[in-house]
Amino acid sequence: MKYLFYLSAAIIILTSCTKILDKTPLNTINDEVVWNDTTLINAFLAEQYALSSVFVNGCSEYIQSGTTSSPIRGSIAWNPSHIDYLYNSEQGAGFTIVNDLSDESKPVWNICGIADKVKANGITPEGGVLEWWDNGYYIIRNLNQFIQRVPASPMEAAIAKTRIAEARFLRAFQYFEMVKRYGGVPLIIAVQNLTDPTDLLYPKRNTEQEVYDFIISELETIKNDLPVTNYSRASKTAALALESRAALYAGSIAKYGTIQLDGLIGISSTAANRYFEIAYATADSIIQSHTNSLYNANSNKAMNFRELFLVKHNPEMIFVKEHNFTSALSGGGAAWSYDFVQRPKPHAWDLGMAEGAYLEMAEAFQLINGSPGKLDRNAIQQGLWAMDDLWKDKDPRFFATLYTQGTLWQGGKIDFHKGLLTPTNTLFENKADAYNGVAAWGNQNISGDFGTGFGVLKYLDESNAIGTTWSNSGSDYIIFRYAEVLLNFAEAAMELGKSSDALDAINQVRNRAGITPLTAVTMNNVRQERRVELAFEGHRYWDVRRWRIAEEVLSGSNSGLRYILDYATGKYQIRVLTDIDGTNNKPNFTSAEYYFPITLKRIAANPNLLENIGY
Repeated sequence: MKYLFYLSAAIIILTSCTKILDKTPLNTINDEVVWNDTTLINAFLAEQYALSSVFVNGCSEYIQSGTTSSPIRGSIAWNPSHIDYLYNSEQGAGFTIVNDLSDESKPVWNICGIADKVKANGITPEGGVLEWWDNGYYIIRNLNQFIQRVPASPMEAAIAKTRIAEARFLRAFQYFEMVKRYGGVPLIIAVQNLTDPTDLLYPKRNTEQEVYDFIISELETIKNDLPVTNYSRASKTAALALESRAALYAGSIAKYGTIQLDGLIGISSTAANRYFEIAYATADSIIQSHTNSLYNANSNKAMNFRELFLVKHNPEMIFVKEHNFTSALSGGGAAWSYDFVQRPKPHAWDLGMAEGAYLEMAEAFQLINGSPGKLDRNAIQQGLWAMDDLWKDKDPRFFATLYTQGTLWQGGKIDFHKGLLTPTNTLFENKADAYNGVAAWGNQNISGDFGTGFGVLKYLDESNAIGTTWSNSGSDYIIFRYAEVLLNFAEAAMELGKSSDALDAINQVRNRAGITPLTAVTMNNVRQERRVELAFEGHRYWDVRRWRIAEEVLSGSNSGLRYILDYATGKYQIRVLTDIDGTNNKPNFTSAEYYFPITLKRIAANPNLLENIGY
C-alpha cells in the first residue's frame, strides 16, 4: 500500500506541526518507509487532522472517484484541487449550507443550488448534501492503520501513546459525524484487507446505539492519555466536550425518537437517562476543571461577543481549526473564505452576504430585560422608524451576530434600503431612480431573490481587506467552546430534573451576553439559549433534528424586512416580506429526513447495507 501525503492540507489544521511539515512535499512513499520514520508518522496523523476538521457541509463529499480496496468506502481518492472541494470546503462557501438548511437563514449565493431545493423538496434517495460517508471511512481506514502500526514503530513509547489516543479521538469524531447523519453505520475498528472474510469486507450496519456507545467508550478510554488542553489538537478537554455532545445527542434520540429497522435507527427510551447522565457528568468535569472560561475581556457586551470569534487562543476555545491570512488556494496558506463570503459590500465581486438571515432568527434574540424579541409586525409597518428605535434594548448578541440596515461597518453604515419616499410622498422603487442625489436603492444585495434585510456578522473580521480571492480569512473556526459545554450541561441537567444546575449554567451564558438572568428555567429556555448563543455555528440544524421538532420548525414560510428610506427624515418605512423563500419554494421537512439515505450507490458496493426508512 502506498500513501499520498497532502502536507499543505495538514498545515491547515496543525500550525503546531510546523517543523514536521516544513519540508519539500512528498510524493508517493512506500508503506514500510512511513511506519519506520517518526517524522512521516507525525505527518500522516497531521493529514488526518486536516481531513477530519474540514467542513464537509456542502453539496457533495471531497472524496472523488478513484481506486480503493475497501467495499465499505466505495471507490475513492482525495483530490483537493477538484471544484467540489472549492464549493464544499472552507476555501469555498460550503460551510454556509448547514445554516441555510435550518431556520436561521436562506441561501443568497445558493452554493450548488442545493439548500433551497432540499428545504422545499427534501433529501433525495441519492443524498448529496452534508455527506460524511466516503470521507469518514477514508479517514477511519487511515486512522485504523495508524493505530495498528504505531505500536511497532520506532516512536518513543510515551509519545506513541499520546498519538494513538489522538487517532482514536479523531476516529470517534468521524463516527459521531456519521451516526448523527445516517443512524447506525458499520463499526470498522481494524484495517480491512482484500483477504479478509466476506463479512468483514462487506459489514452490516451496527445499531445506532452501538455506534454511540462505541464513541463514548473510546473517549472514556483515551481521555487521560491526552494533554489536558491543546487548542488545535486532541486533548482531554476536547475528548470530554465531544463525549458530552455525543451523549446529549444519543439521549435526545432515545427520548424523542422511535426505534426502526431493528435499532439501526433509534435508541430505546430506557437508555435516555444514562446518556443524559454521561452528558451531564462530562460537561461538569470540564466546568470543575477550570481549564476554560467564558470570554469576557470587553465591557461592551456586543463587541465582547464579536471578539470571541476573532481573538485567537482565548480562554473559551477548547478545540479549533486554525487559520491564517495566507490563501490556501495559492498553496502553503491556511486561510479560509469566511470574510469574503459573508461580508457586506464593498466586495471584490460586488456580491458578499452569502446567507440572508431570516427575520425569525433576528426575533429569536430577546430584549435585555428578558422579554420576547418578537416584533409587532403590524405596528412596525406603521409610520417611520429609526433603526435605534426598531432594535432598542435588544440582546447585545443580536448586534454581534447579524448586520442589518444601519449597522456600522468599516467607517460607514450598511445600507439595505430598497425604495425612496420623496417629500411629496412619491415612492421611487427602481434601482436607477434617485432624488436629489439620493439613490432609491442601497448598496447591498436586495434585488430579486436576494435580501432578507439581514446578513451574518458573527466571525466577520472588520479589519480584513476586501480581497480578490475566496480564501483570505484568518479567524480560527471553533469546533468546541466553553459556552456549548455550559449549554450541554444545562440541557442534560433539565432532562435529569436538576433545574437549579441548569439555571446556574444558563445564567452564566446570559450574564456574559449582557441579558437579564432567569429566575426559573424551562427546557424551552435552554433551547432558546442554544439557538441564539450558537447561531450560525452549525448547531441548529442538528439540534432540531435530535429533538424531533424539525417537522415543525423547519417547515413553513419565513420572513424578511424591506427598508424604504424617507428622504425628509432619514427614517424608514418597514415592510415585512413574507414567504421570503418563495411561495413555491416553502421549506417542508419530512420525518424521513431525520436520517440521511445510505444510497443505492453504497448499497451496490455493499449489499449487506440496509437503506433507511423513506428512501
